[in-house]
Amino acid sequence: MGIIVVSGTGTEIGKTVVTAAVAAVATAAGRSVAVLKPAQTGVGPDERGDADEVVRLSGAVGSAELGRFPEPLAPGTAARRAGMAPVGPAEVAEAARKLAAEHDLVLVEGAGGLLVRFDEEGGTLADSAVLLGAPVLVVVPAGLGTLNSTSLTAEALRARGIAQLGVVIGGWPDAPDLAMRCNLADLPREAGAPLLGAVPEGSGSLDPAEFRAAAGGWLAPALGGTWDAEAFRERFTEPYAGAS
Repeated sequence: MGIIVVSGTGTEIGKTVVTAAVAAVATAAGRSVAVLKPAQTGVGPDERGDADEVVRLSGAVGSAELGRFPEPLAPGTAARRAGMAPVGPAEVAEAARKLAAEHDLVLVEGAGGLLVRFDEEGGTLADSAVLLGAPVLVVVPAGLGTLNSTSLTAEALRARGIAQLGVVIGGWPDAPDLAMRCNLADLPREAGAPLLGAVPEGSGSLDPAEFRAAAGGWLAPALGGTWDAEAFRERFTEPYAGAS
């Protein structure tokens, strides 16, 4: 896989940290990695964006950002309000292909969810994935409500003929509640794709060296790590209280 599109079921659910973990594992394996952020919103000209954070945490060798808009809104809305040209799916695909010609792995990190508008024509990250023929890694929250949004995202991917690589939980707490524990079994069914990792909450605040050393333990072998979905699920499974 030369290009992976990293999307999510919403915003602020850990896409950047998951992208950094995938990049860190690939970099540690000797692969050259670049991260592409099509549209960065809610960040000023001199502030660090998501692509910068992925590079800082993972040590990835390259990054690119195609558009930066100051207000924390959907990319199309933020571009329109700023009076700036939006970033379209074709532009994203072209940039990803150029990076792929120079790197072993390119990670394209979206903004918000899969179908958030990039432009006034309704272009989305899903359209970029179609143009690239690239699989999508879906980042999801752990708790109540995640099953519906995961199922809807999977349905949208299938409708467009886009391969779903799998699902990664973007923030797994130290003390998960009942819904979170049950979701470990339910998420793969709703996604129609394997659970490929669980990144601990607060991982983005780790020192980069600590982050890189730990990242492999958060991701399944399909992403280059050692995380075992079945063992993780068994660790947090409790017997049903009404069982005899």
